[in-house]
Amino acid sequence: MAAYEPDDFEDALALAAALRRRELSVLEVLEGTLQRIGERNGDLGAIVWLSEEDARARARRAQERLDADDPAPMLGVPLPVKDLHAVEGWPLTYGSWGGPHAPSTRSSLAVMAIENAGFVLVGKTNTPELGELPATEGARLGPARNPWDLTRTAGGSSGGAASAVAGGMVPIAHGSDGGGSIRIPAACCGLVGLKPTRGRVPARFAPWFGLSTEGVLTRSVRDQAAVLGTFASVRGETWLALLGPVDFGTAPQSRGGVLRVGLVTDAPFGLPVDEARANAAREVVAHLAELGHEVVETAIELPEGLVEAVVTLLAAALAEHDDIDWSRVEPHTAADWQRAQSMTAIELVHARTTLERAGAALNARLPGGADVLVCPTVAIPPPPVGSILAAAHAAAGTGAPALEVLAMAVFTVPWNVAGVPAISLPTHLDVDGLPIGVRLVGTLGSESTLLELAGQLEEVFRWPVRRPTTWPRER
Repeated sequence: MAAYEPDDFEDALALAAALRRRELSVLEVLEGTLQRIGERNGDLGAIVWLSEEDARARARRAQERLDADDPAPMLGVPLPVKDLHAVEGWPLTYGSWGGPHAPSTRSSLAVMAIENAGFVLVGKTNTPELGELPATEGARLGPARNPWDLTRTAGGSSGGAASAVAGGMVPIAHGSDGGGSIRIPAACCGLVGLKPTRGRVPARFAPWFGLSTEGVLTRSVRDQAAVLGTFASVRGETWLALLGPVDFGTAPQSRGGVLRVGLVTDAPFGLPVDEARANAAREVVAHLAELGHEVVETAIELPEGLVEAVVTLLAAALAEHDDIDWSRVEPHTAADWQRAQSMTAIELVHARTTLERAGAALNARLPGGADVLVCPTVAIPPPPVGSILAAAHAAAGTGAPALEVLAMAVFTVPWNVAGVPAISLPTHLDVDGLPIGVRLVGTLGSESTLLELAGQLEEVFRWPVRRPTTWPRER
């Protein structure tokens, strides 16, 4: 058997197939993964907790399942978990000095699904404090850096996950998305990031009042399809879970039919949009037109008070945590916690009603009457490391997000409000060699349609074979 090099495989399914063919053992894959983490993580800041002993024990169990012909689709594939989510027996910091000290007593439902699928859990990934920023930087864990340019952010709040995958340490990583936190780092780091329909990934409660859901960051569309089916198959102690078909396949096939595709290149609220990112969306739409789909230009119109309602709910959502020492949190979080403590029930209900009405309107009809919307994932290139955190601290207590934060999330937050699926695709690179993410937004429950279109675009733009020049192949 040959030594395992993470960059040898385009995606997780390719690695899983090689393991099932016995071309590699699970322990060989793990040892190669641990070696790459040791070589690269010091520069990237992606992995923030790792027990090699625990990982090897998990690898041995996965090998036993593989040897017993367990049909689990991802047996032996290494995957880290975002440090906002619980893994039984592992620490959970929420990226905060105020985080809990005791190990988690049980795993999240999504993590349980990941383990059922055969993934070998390998450590925890970096996140900003309590996942509140669209860049992964904070006092406790430090920044997660972008493998395409180490001076730039990897995005957030699943920035450690994106950095680990784009940096060639793992083929896939767990993340979560409450306002763009999978799609933003996917766009920054040249990966595929899917936010599923609300309720598609079961959870024991509705985090961030239903704005947030779990998912993965991947190199390929087919990995997203395979893992989405795994997530959607979980049942049990859930507050909200969709019922129905859970097999999204591993290689989306064309089902034919003409879709109405809406092109959006102007950001809500008149925020400026980087021209390279707008042009990438236009080129994607041109390819969809060549496939026979109807294209219309449109705009995202959001109701007055939506931003204020989101800010209010995110502050109130801090009360989900009963294991935080609020005297040790960072200034921007402390300001939100103070705001939450002074909030009245009437304010909370008003904010939630504002979001629910806005979401219902977007659910009923995407802009332009589109079946699928195409727009940039973020309005700006990945900012310098530290700039988002500094801007958030400067804006702390004002009741409004920093302009830099809004520029990162303005194209993503509306679809968390609506609860519809959205996927960021790394279709282009800009003149500085930085990835550009273009996003497809669908109607409720339309993940299969998005995955089909994304698979067709992947054949055109061929992003799974791209690697950051920061990390040349070592041959």
